[in-house]
Amino acid sequence: MYSPTSHPWTEGETLGHHLEQRGVSRRDFVEYCGGLCAVLGLGNLAVPRMARALQTLKRPSVIWIQLQECTGCVESVIRTSEPTIGNLILDLVSLDYSHTLMAAAGHQAEDALQSAMKQNAGKYLLVVTGSVPLADGGVYLTIGGRTAETILKEAAAGAAAVVAVGACAHWGSVQAARPNPTGAVGVSAIIKDKPVINIAGCPPIADVITATVVHFLTFGRMPATDGDGRPLFAYGARIHDQCSRRANFDAGQFVTSFDDDAARQGWCLYHVGCKGPATFSPCPIFQWNDATSWPIGAGHPCLGCTERHFWDTMTPFYGRLPDIGGFGVERSADIIGAALAVGATAGVAAHAVATGIHEARRRRSLPIVEAPGGGSSAAPPSSPPSVKE
Repeated sequence: MYSPTSHPWTEGETLGHHLEQRGVSRRDFVEYCGGLCAVLGLGNLAVPRMARALQTLKRPSVIWIQLQECTGCVESVIRTSEPTIGNLILDLVSLDYSHTLMAAAGHQAEDALQSAMKQNAGKYLLVVTGSVPLADGGVYLTIGGRTAETILKEAAAGAAAVVAVGACAHWGSVQAARPNPTGAVGVSAIIKDKPVINIAGCPPIADVITATVVHFLTFGRMPATDGDGRPLFAYGARIHDQCSRRANFDAGQFVTSFDDDAARQGWCLYHVGCKGPATFSPCPIFQWNDATSWPIGAGHPCLGCTERHFWDTMTPFYGRLPDIGGFGVERSADIIGAALAVGATAGVAAHAVATGIHEARRRRSLPIVEAPGGGSSAAPPSSPPSVKE
C-alpha cells in the first residue's frame, strides 16, 4: 500500500498526471482499468472509456462516516487485493474524513468534516458504515453530542451519492436483530432523496467497494442494482451456483459433522447449515485476503450475511435450510432412463388426450344439417353439406 503522504498531490492535478509522476506506465494503468471492467462485467470495450475518465479525473473528495458498528468493515476494506481499496481511498481520492483512519481527533476531526462538506458541496461521495439507531431519540449513538441520524442527514445533504458499506449500513445487521432494542435501521431507511447503493456483507468484500466507486467516477452514476439496492455485477448470482463444492451437492456428497471424513474431503456443507443456496454474493469469485480463501473454502458454511435480516432468517446458523432441489450428477443411467421413459409415456398420453379434445371442438364447430331418415348430424369433413332451404 502506498503511503498517502509519500506522493502528495498538487493543486488541480489530474489522476493521469499524478500516476505518470509516480512512474506508473500507461500499460499498467490500462491493465488496472481492464481488471476493474472485468469485475464490473463491462467487457473490454469499456476499458478505453474508463481509462479516459479516470485519467482526466481530479482528486475526488470522499467523506466516510462510521455509525453504530464494530469497525469490521473498515478492517476488511484496508486489507484487500489489487486493485487495492487502500490505494484508492488513501491516495487516489481525497479521504477528507474518517475518524478511524485520520490522525485528527475531537474538535479537529469535526472541523475537518464540516470543512470537507462545505468545500465539496454537491460533489463528494459519502461512504457510510454502521446502522442508525432511532429508538429513544437516537441516544444509543452520539458523536460530538449529535445523534447518528442527524450526522447522516447532514452529510448526505451535500453528497453526490451514498455508498452504504456492510450489513449494518445495509439494513441494521445484528443491532437490528429481534428485538432490536436500539431501533437500528440501514442508511436507505433514512436517506430517500439521494442514490444509495448497498455493498452488502458482514463484512463486505472490499473489491466490490473499489469497483463501485470507480464506476461512479467513470460514468457519473452508480451501477445497476437488484431489488435490495445491491450492485448486480457482484450480487447477481447465488453462492450456491458459483460454489466450488456444487458438484458434491449434486452428487449427494454432504458433510454431516465438522470432523468427519466428508469434511476432510471437502464435501458440501449444506447439511451443517450452509446458506449458500439462499445467498447472493461474489465470495466464491473474489474470495478474501488476496484471493487466498473464503469461508466455504476454509470449511465453514455460509451464514448468508449479504441477505437482509440474516441474523433472524438464517439462524440457527448451523441448522439446515429447508430442502433445496437439485439434479444429482451421479444418478445411475438406469434411474435416469426410467424417469425419461415415464416422461415419454406421459407425453404420449397427454398428446392423445389433447388430440381428442381438439377433434371434439372441431366437430362442435361444424354446421348442423338434416340427416337422411330424420334427425340432424354434423357434416362429414370430406364433403361440405348443402344447407337445407
